[in-house]
Amino acid sequence: MKATYYNVGKIVNTQGLKGEVRVIPITDFPEKRFKKGNKVYAKLDKKPDLVTLVIDGVRKHKGFILLHFENHPSINDVEYLKPSLLQITEDTLSDDDLKPGEYYYHQIIGLDVYDRDQQLIGIVKEILSPGANDVWVVARDGKSDLLLPKIDSVIKQVNLDAHRIVVDIPEGLDE
Repeated sequence: MKATYYNVGKIVNTQGLKGEVRVIPITDFPEKRFKKGNKVYAKLDKKPDLVTLVIDGVRKHKGFILLHFENHPSINDVEYLKPSLLQITEDTLSDDDLKPGEYYYHQIIGLDVYDRDQQLIGIVKEILSPGANDVWVVARDGKSDLLLPKIDSVIKQVNLDAHRIVVDIPEGLDE
């Protein structure tokens, strides 16, 4: 069975001469994903194979996370990694990372969205993180996408097993 990978960061540049890379985190759990000893996989642009890396150094610097990898002692050893996505495998995800009512993006994307009258509205196609609340983008047949804020007054029920979300669309949101 083919492993499933999830993006947790993006290598955007090198840092100094000793093999560190600058990473923009794209995870709600950077302190968990980027720990010494953790294994991550670099997805290089236009290359099918993943590069397996083991983190042996982590520090924060000016909004970035700086990572150092085992057996990569100099800038020459990490230069080829930029730009690339850092990924983890599904088996490193843990539901105890989440509080009740929280979900991984991959659990929500693709779910059917229904209104309170059980009428199908559409399917969640992506999740945006513009600020205070995530916004779930619902693709609809013959209509423009519906943008639903992830707040309790709008998202009424998420049932992963039934593959469905029930929402209450506030007046004026769907115009």
